[in-house]
Amino acid sequence: MQKIIFDKQFFNIKDTLECGQIFRFKPYNKGFLVFSLDKCAYCYEENEYIVIECLEKDQEYFKNYFDLDKDYSNIYQSALNQDIDILSLSAILGKGIRILNQDPTEMLFSFIVSQNNNIPRIKGILDKLCKALGEKKIFMCDEYFAFPTASKMAEKDTAFYQSIGLGYRAEYIRRLAVDIVNGFSIEEFKILDTKSLKTKLMAIYGVGRKVCDCVSLFGFHKSDSFPVDTWIEKVYRENFNGELTDREKISEWFVDKFKENAGYFQQYLFYYKRSLENKK
Repeated sequence: MQKIIFDKQFFNIKDTLECGQIFRFKPYNKGFLVFSLDKCAYCYEENEYIVIECLEKDQEYFKNYFDLDKDYSNIYQSALNQDIDILSLSAILGKGIRILNQDPTEMLFSFIVSQNNNIPRIKGILDKLCKALGEKKIFMCDEYFAFPTASKMAEKDTAFYQSIGLGYRAEYIRRLAVDIVNGFSIEEFKILDTKSLKTKLMAIYGVGRKVCDCVSLFGFHKSDSFPVDTWIEKVYRENFNGELTDREKISEWFVDKFKENAGYFQQYLFYYKRSLENKK
């Protein structure tokens, strides 16, 4: 087992995991188990550091996964320099949030599942999917299941996906799996610029604008993406006095305002608004 040690000034593992970008994690001992594809890491705070324990062969994977080579102090300072009260407060509260480098294909399936869904239910559906079709693995004496391959998923019909709670999304998931088996490659999207990437994603059956923005940001790390959900819409109206009603236009408004830092600021604002509202 290898340990990755990282200063926690700009890395709060709990805030990073609970800000809507990842669904496959669970509390474990003094921290969390985090799952990605067939891999697992144990993450926790120890004194002034974040500790990530993983298999030696997965060390580089998780260094990249948690975006440890990026200096988030510049992003944080840029948020403060905007001189926007809500953004400054959000950055201070969410200072430790990092945008993960997650697998694009897993993210695409996951955010299709997320449509018109809440986080506990999304996590439950993905857990059922992995248990039914994923390879069983052991990490630190704890059993978990890998995210299933597209070929394994393509073996199942729409009824199976409906049986694990996917409802109308079942056919979206089934068709995507079949398309990937037949040669459709999400990996090839990595070379595209943000505009071209979103055009490709929006052409996929079952992918709307919010899923597209989420996958662009959380699966391809396109930080000039700005997903808009209920919380962000509230921020836009209540804190930016916005009058637009179309979420796509709201997203474009924020991207135009914050440019390449839009995605990072979105996470700050989302986390702040949800945290504030949940305390009421």
